[in-house]
Amino acid sequence: MLSKKVEKALNDQIRIEAESSQIYLSMASWAETQGFEGVSAFMYAHSDEERGHMLKLLKFVNERGGHAIVSELNAPPTSFGSFSGMFKTLFDHEVMVSGKINDLVDITLQEKDYATHNFLQWYVSEQIEEEALARTILDKINLIGDDKGGFYLFDNDIKLLTATPDTNQ
Repeated sequence: MLSKKVEKALNDQIRIEAESSQIYLSMASWAETQGFEGVSAFMYAHSDEERGHMLKLLKFVNERGGHAIVSELNAPPTSFGSFSGMFKTLFDHEVMVSGKINDLVDITLQEKDYATHNFLQWYVSEQIEEEALARTILDKINLIGDDKGGFYLFDNDIKLLTATPDTNQ
């Protein structure tokens, strides 16, 4: 059984994961309108992955006797100015999500909810991967600079990252 404090924190994380899905979806749409098919496909796939993370939390809350809440979401940005700006936004967002997961883990320890603590370890590991991927992509974007040919090659290369779906959801 979940304590009210853990249930509220999990519901807050459900909203964060849903908003993450929306942010990636908005990035996918923006990239698509800029003519970057590979980046767009990558972002669409990540939007789906984030929705999967949200559903995993939602089902966990209900299975543990809580009530998962589907709440209103904050609207994501619709324009990102540049690819560098978009990927910086993405990286900063993933760092924020990691902090929220860490806060959630801390709450489970305070509440002595070791089952939820154990469940959340998957999210801790996932965030390490998400941050590393965002950092790697941002590093590549920074190397490209303003080279349009470089962006063309990057767009083709990122398709390879889309071809490996997350099977741990």
